[in-house]
Amino acid sequence: MVSKSMTINIPKGLEARPVALLVQVASQYESSIYVEIQEKKVNAKSIMGMMSLGLAEGEKITIIANGPDEDAAVDAIDKYISKQ
Repeated sequence: MVSKSMTINIPKGLEARPVALLVQVASQYESSIYVEIQEKKVNAKSIMGMMSLGLAEGEKITIIANGPDEDAAVDAIDKYISKQ
């Protein structure tokens, strides 16, 4: 299992389109991937779960991945979230 804290660097936060793109990135990997903020933890491959977080630019989240490609999954999500 791998976990990494990161800050959302996407202008206007994770609205519908950025969430859809994040879910696409996460869905490319076999590993189980979760996004955690405070006491909430949702499946990063679930568009409805991700939308329920209502993440804004500058918020700190933790990505947790568990599986055969966990390192690559966390790196890809980090790259997407901080690329802006």
